[in-house]
Amino acid sequence: MDNDIIPAEALAYLKAKGLKVGFHHADVWKDEHNAAFTVAKMMQLDMLDDVKVALATALEEGQTFKQFAESLKPYLIQKGWWGEQLARDPLDGDIKAVKLGSDARLKTIYRTNMRTARAAGQWERIERTKATHPFLLYELGPSREHRKDHQAWAGIILPSDHPWWQTHMPPNGWGCKCRVRQLSQREANRLIASGQYSTHAPALEERDWLNKRTGEVERVPKGIDPGWNYNPGSRQNELDRQFQKKQQEAR
Repeated sequence: MDNDIIPAEALAYLKAKGLKVGFHHADVWKDEHNAAFTVAKMMQLDMLDDVKVALATALEEGQTFKQFAESLKPYLIQKGWWGEQLARDPLDGDIKAVKLGSDARLKTIYRTNMRTARAAGQWERIERTKATHPFLLYELGPSREHRKDHQAWAGIILPSDHPWWQTHMPPNGWGCKCRVRQLSQREANRLIASGQYSTHAPALEERDWLNKRTGEVERVPKGIDPGWNYNPGSRQNELDRQFQKKQQEAR
């Protein structure tokens, strides 16, 4: 596990998710993950639900990846969701050779869901306590190597309601272990006074990325993997959509 403490908010976030099948990881996209649990190419809802339960149990009991994998791997093999197989892509109807379960995929499933759940739980606490701790500090995690852009963001201190956090709240990519630390006004002032921290959000640099599932070209912030430019746990995008819907209905 990345941390020893199991936040109740993280567990509630994971348990509250609905189920959504997707053949490709881009079929459930960005902040859709705040409401839907998915595993690419796992097209059976009962299996998807069992994996979600296994992850919730791992989070609640503080299971290591090894414990999680030892529990789930025999089940996936018994269900036939393991190794390379042929499967029909519902997007175009073509039969394709795909990789289903593997030790590497189990590790990705485990780490991705543990980190996003913890980030979502942390965001709930940030929202709840921002009156006394209104700032966030971007920090690097325990990775052996760090992306250059993430290294450049380390030491940035911004108010928690700054829009930069809606796209740059970690994790910011596959395997990213970056994190934020919540600060009081007093602590923020002390760190800023040292001259070693930045209080300015970097200029937003974006690149074009073709979503082959939709054919659309998306603008993705530099330094963030496609699909990761959202804030786990934040309902801001959903609130924006509801506002826009009400505006349209009022016309």
